[in-house]
Amino acid sequence: MFLTTPNSEMSSNFPASCPELGIEVPISAIDLELRKLWEQDEARTNASLMNLVVYSEKSGSLLENSRIINDLTRDNACRAILVEIDREEAASLRAWITAHCHLSHGQKSVCCEQISFRLTGRVPGRFRNTVFAHLNSDLPLIFWWQGELSDVFTERLASVMDRLIVDSSLWREPQISFTRIIEELKVNPALVVQDLAWTRCWQFRVGIASLFDDAVAQPALESMDQIRIKHSPSDRNTALQLMAWLAVQAGWKPSGNSTFETKTGRKIHAQIESCADSAPLGLVELSAGKTIVRVSHEKDSVHLLREIESGDYHVTSLSPADPESSPDLVAQQLSRGGKNSLFLKILPTFLELLGSK
Repeated sequence: MFLTTPNSEMSSNFPASCPELGIEVPISAIDLELRKLWEQDEARTNASLMNLVVYSEKSGSLLENSRIINDLTRDNACRAILVEIDREEAASLRAWITAHCHLSHGQKSVCCEQISFRLTGRVPGRFRNTVFAHLNSDLPLIFWWQGELSDVFTERLASVMDRLIVDSSLWREPQISFTRIIEELKVNPALVVQDLAWTRCWQFRVGIASLFDDAVAQPALESMDQIRIKHSPSDRNTALQLMAWLAVQAGWKPSGNSTFETKTGRKIHAQIESCADSAPLGLVELSAGKTIVRVSHEKDSVHLLREIESGDYHVTSLSPADPESSPDLVAQQLSRGGKNSLFLKILPTFLELLGSK
């Protein structure tokens, strides 16, 4: 039997009182207390376009994620459900409710509901039942899974998601985790999978594609012989996903020993470097004889530098850099939407590269 009331004996590593999360309430009274919350102030407007579940097994994540939701709801109206799990403690369940409110056009206060849960002990069944019971059934479910996939990620859970947001750069064994996700896609083929490691290279992909619109750079595609990618130590997956994107879009096949083979049998050498002082993705350089196409990003800069060099021809331009923090990347994903079909297209090649490096 697990504890559900605000007066339960609290664990030593979580505060007995947590006003930052709002009002602590019994699980059975969540809906009633939410109605009371809205009745207190008629000037508030309840806005919600999605269910956003944020799941973490990291201690202290509830407080951190509540601050993140406060920022996200400025531009993304949702019912937010935050979950923190600690399996090392005796079984218990606590809940809080609050609302994040922001002025709309300087007048009416537009608010988004937040329900926070802290579960301890064995949780898979309790977690599913608790979260499912408090979803707004008329809205899509966006599930932001923070950290490693665990046994809480099940077929039953994945079957009700509309969008799954993960960050594979945090995974110790990304091949195993992606294999699990691919299996769940067979059950729920409509599930949109978004990897923040992939999101981190979006502006690089846009920049490379735009550079090859140049009349000087276009012919270089047919004679490409070397690719160099530089990344920070924690962002190897981003570099490999970008490499997979280049290969898939150009029709190259991995051929071992850091090389690719074109449709005509020509070899392309790929050099992927980890650099401690690099931005998450610091450099992508494609060489074809005397022509070099380059996109680079200095650490902490808000811009990418895009360049084409070919003999005396040298052009440069700037473009925005991708955000680096996970909350900013999630906000970017929520604003874009889409089916993310390109990521699924490059996923097999990415996994092949991941296994060969």
